Amino acid sequence: MAKKAIASLAVLATAAVAMSGCAGSGSDDAGNTIDGDIKGDIKVITWRTDLVEDGTFDKYAEEFNKKYPDVKVTFEGITDYAGEMLTRMSTSNYGDVIGIPAIKPEQYEQFLEPLGKTSDFEDTYRFLPAASYDGTQYGIAWGGNANGVVYNKKVFEEAGVTELPTTEDEWLEALQKVKDNTDAIPLYTNYKDGWPLTQSFGNLGVVTKDADAPITMAEDPAPWTEGSDVYAIDSLLYDSVAAGLTEDDPLTTNWEQSKVDLGTGKIAAMTLGSWAISQMQAAADDNGASADDIGYMAFPANVDGTQYAVIGGDYNLAVSKHSKAKAAAWAWIQWVVEDSGYTEAQGMISPVIDKPLPDNLKGFEDAGVELMEINPAPAGKEGLINNVADDSKIDLYGPIYRQKLVDIARGAADGDKESYFAELNERWGASVEKLEN
Repeated sequence: MAKKAIASLAVLATAAVAMSGCAGSGSDDAGNTIDGDIKGDIKVITWRTDLVEDGTFDKYAEEFNKKYPDVKVTFEGITDYAGEMLTRMSTSNYGDVIGIPAIKPEQYEQFLEPLGKTSDFEDTYRFLPAASYDGTQYGIAWGGNANGVVYNKKVFEEAGVTELPTTEDEWLEALQKVKDNTDAIPLYTNYKDGWPLTQSFGNLGVVTKDADAPITMAEDPAPWTEGSDVYAIDSLLYDSVAAGLTEDDPLTTNWEQSKVDLGTGKIAAMTLGSWAISQMQAAADDNGASADDIGYMAFPANVDGTQYAVIGGDYNLAVSKHSKAKAAAWAWIQWVVEDSGYTEAQGMISPVIDKPLPDNLKGFEDAGVELMEINPAPAGKEGLINNVADDSKIDLYGPIYRQKLVDIARGAADGDKESYFAELNERWGASVEKLEN
């Protein structure tokens, strides 16, 4: 199952992608609206290939049909969802229900059916800003995640790590103990697959306790400067690699195998959203280890002694502008987020405000970690961080600049942290100045 970085970063912003030849007016049937008759055939396009293959989605469809018998639901799983969906959306053939990929918020109306005013959903659902534009809601999060680090508690215990790290120095010390006292890889980057490297960006805001962190960064001409969120996030990766605390050959990493290896104690930690907990637990159970060995910690930073964790929505489910059964597609979205039991089974945060937090985040409560949501961008600045990233050609929501960061840290590319951060600041700052004028 290829879980992409955009998923856990959806609360921050939707990455900017320029697309052409893809305006859409949808069906010519005037009665084909989300308020119409709930009937017809719908195809759900999903990144959860594992749930397609193991029959979970088919079971959901059976339950859905008990309430809506006139709808036929089929599923298609895509491994490289983030990439392939962008290609498909240059046509009109991209399913009926989709997880919104990396399109700009101002492009939503081209591709997606409006669901109503955002204000009408605010008392029911969490995580609305990422799928809202100009007061209109285009998607509902299928679930939510916290951001932090998934780790193997048994490995940490064997290494002699008695307290979870709350600073980078404590983090490096803990990983060094893992390296010295166990056979586990302290931190696994999943460099080859790329997208796991982007997961740490979901912690933007926790270092400085800034719920407006995306706008702060978008307006900062030099965000890769000590004291900022992105500096701390990228420094943690660089310094871990430079200290020899990651896998020996990042070019041969394997996402699917890494789940097994963390579950069985061959890997100590990975920086991933909390969506990963259930997958690591399943891998542990399936390979002779215990799901109880899997833990989840906040990003190692604190503000006046308190740690914070950003919570945000997973992919936002949306109705295609081209769907021939929009009411059925919208009914599926509402049913699956409210009644399917998906978030409970996956250990995710429900988008439904009235539902409790999952058990696997109880460790946050025990450690006194405070949860925070990123504020929606002010009017007129909804896509600002994306626009700066586009103009500067720094892929905030992709792996390329982080892979280079790893390459420099491991001596496979020229430079050092200071020179690379200076380069990033120069490019970013030039775009900030350009877009301000």
